[in-house]
Amino acid sequence: MAFNPGHLKRQKEAKRAEKQREKDARREERKKEKSERPAGTEGDIDPDIAGIIPGPQPKPEE
Repeated sequence: MAFNPGHLKRQKEAKRAEKQREKDARREERKKEKSERPAGTEGDIDPDIAGIIPGPQPKPEE
């Protein structure tokens, strides 16, 4: 039974290169989606914090 480490190395390198191509494609897709997204302006209010009043809060009625 012959063992060829070069063959395994080429397979490993090919797998690594394929994974890198997939990562690059995902990165480009995210960049494209980000550029198509409408940019928020400073006048927009974050819905998570809308209506929050700074300072002491009223005590909850029991």
